[in-house]
Parts: sequence; C-alpha cells; structure tokens
Amino acid sequence: MDDDYDDDDEHEFVSKKVEIIAQNAINSVVQGEQITYAKEKVNDWCRQIIEGCLKELAKLEKMFKYVVTCIIQQKNGCGLQTAATAFWKDDTDGLIGVEVETPTFSCIVTIFAISI
Repeated sequence: MDDDYDDDDEHEFVSKKVEIIAQNAINSVVQGEQITYAKEKVNDWCRQIIEGCLKELAKLEKMFKYVVTCIIQQKNGCGLQTAATAFWKDDTDGLIGVEVETPTFSCIVTIFAISI
C-alpha cells in the first residue's frame, strides 16, 4: 500500500487505489475460510469495514469528502441488487463498488468521493 498511494494531484480520483482500499478493508474483516454469516456480528463487521476504508482513504491526503456504505447479506436464496448514481463533476469525483462473496454471505462496499 505504500507506493501505490503516491500521487501529485490531490484532486485526482484514482479508482484503482480506492478499490484496493475497499478490498483490503473487506478482507481484513470477513475474508477467511472459517468466516460464516452471523446475524449478531453483521453490524460490527460493517462498522469495521467502513472505518477501515475511511482510515486508509484519509491517508491518501486527497481533497475529497468520502461516503462509504457496506451491505452484508446472507446467502439464503434471495437476490440483492444495488445501484448508485450522483450528479457531480465527472472529471474529479467518482465512485467505486467492490463485492466479495463467501460461501454464506455477500459483502458490497460502495465508496463515493466528492472533490472539495
């Protein structure tokens, strides 16, 4: 994560770097062979993932406000579809979505970056 975040332009949204941050935050909390869906742990998992994303995004020292959402849904046969859009400056603002599947649940993290 060290050299991947070195950028000269503090107003540039680099989606690949933000995707890596989201992926790492998810993996650090719920990616493991023994992790199974547990209703009583979902709120903590979401909080930890969101906080992990925000902590790493702050390290980028970019001129953005960030909005991070996290959805964890048990795999029990029902579907989940999510979409996001915003009215903003396409050349500076951006959003990414990262999905991680485990045998028992799906986790979707969306990060909005709004230039300030």
